[in-house]
Amino acid sequence: MPDNRPNILLIMTDQQRGDCLGLDGHPVLQTPNLDYLGASGTFFRRGYSEAPSCIPARRTLMSGQAPDANGMVGYQESVDWQPEHTLAGELTSGGYQSEMIGKMHLHPRRRRFGFEHVQLADNTRGDDNDYIDWLQAQGVSPADPGVAHGVSPNGWVGRPNHLPEEHSHSFYCVDRAMRFLKRRDETAPFFLNISMVAPHPPLTPPKFYYDRYIDEELPEPLVGDWAELFDKPERGLDVNAHRMRIGEQPMRYARAAYYGMINHIDDQIGRLFTYMNSLGVLQNTFVLFTSDHGEMLGDHNMFRKTFAYEGSARVPFIARAPKDMKMQNGVVTSCPIGIQDVMPTFLDVAGLDIPDSITGSSILPLMCGEESSWRKTLHGEHSGCYDYDDGVHYITDGHMKYVWYTQSGKEHLFDLENDPNELHDISLEVGSDDRIEPWRQELIRRLQDRPEGFTDGEKLIAGRPHEIMVPGYPDHRN
Repeated sequence: MPDNRPNILLIMTDQQRGDCLGLDGHPVLQTPNLDYLGASGTFFRRGYSEAPSCIPARRTLMSGQAPDANGMVGYQESVDWQPEHTLAGELTSGGYQSEMIGKMHLHPRRRRFGFEHVQLADNTRGDDNDYIDWLQAQGVSPADPGVAHGVSPNGWVGRPNHLPEEHSHSFYCVDRAMRFLKRRDETAPFFLNISMVAPHPPLTPPKFYYDRYIDEELPEPLVGDWAELFDKPERGLDVNAHRMRIGEQPMRYARAAYYGMINHIDDQIGRLFTYMNSLGVLQNTFVLFTSDHGEMLGDHNMFRKTFAYEGSARVPFIARAPKDMKMQNGVVTSCPIGIQDVMPTFLDVAGLDIPDSITGSSILPLMCGEESSWRKTLHGEHSGCYDYDDGVHYITDGHMKYVWYTQSGKEHLFDLENDPNELHDISLEVGSDDRIEPWRQELIRRLQDRPEGFTDGEKLIAGRPHEIMVPGYPDHRN
């Protein structure tokens, strides 16, 4: 007999800010398909990446574990990983046909991590890349055609792509997904993970989408009263720089390109949903959309990720269940959600046991409007990165956020409810210590068993090593 459990579709973008949705009130960005998904399902206003850069975030996704539990709290390439339980592995062993398309960004590179089949395209360049093979099969040249535009894959330079939209990585992912859906085993439910590189740099959307935004009145970068200031735009900057102020025109190019990439993704999602509807599978599919981390995009004179600020740490998080699961429509919640919550949610949907190693929680109760038993706070962190070494921890309840830098001891406290763009740092106010102290204590509680010695149980201790891998992993959890 056919297995009638819900299909599961996970769509993940790379480096998409949480506020880059029409549903979240963005003033210019068009995301009608994602807006509808959220309006007909659940919109999680406070979704976060617990370690906001690519690899640690994806380890969190695939393990259902917070960064310190899966061992990686910073960014490092080529770290071998063999988790006992994975998101795909549990669903595959539970009877789901599992397919991964796009960016996985784990090591060893071709390990499937529980998927039955992987179409791997971690980026838009290089060898051993199924997307590049697909491009070349379409007759696209020259060699390494995905980056023939010359724009940095980690920078702030924005321009239209040299390739037509039907040759973009986002189009490729949906094209391959449609082929999978057409040829899948219809007697089994499917788990399909579509993982797009966009809007991660290079900031090169198809020309139509760049043109749509370049002449719009785009929002200016937001700069808090706590941020590093610059007298004027800088010249001679590294195109991969992360703390700086670029000129008005380069900023416009970057933002138009970034928004265009997201708009293009949304249209491709619309194309996928139309196809799924024609096959009759959309109505029995649990859909979750999120990103691995955000992008500062010039806010507070910063670019890129790893920061605890909203532009970097906050991600879009939307879920919609099939009607027969009897979830509420149009639910909006400010409960703090993390990427670690994806795996237990999907196992809950599939009716499978949740391994004890998982630190995340199923979001299904929240989709029914039940918030009383949800976690009070979510913890995130990232070890030092780029050209400085000042790792960071953050704690949020979805309304307030406390940030502590591990090397300098610098603190922030933000009122997200009344100051969602983190323009004012409460810690700068005279007499603010009484408001900050409860948050310090919450972070002390969270870090008291960590081997790095971030706290002695009474106070936070600055200057302790904050390495990419937790010392003693995995023994420190025992």
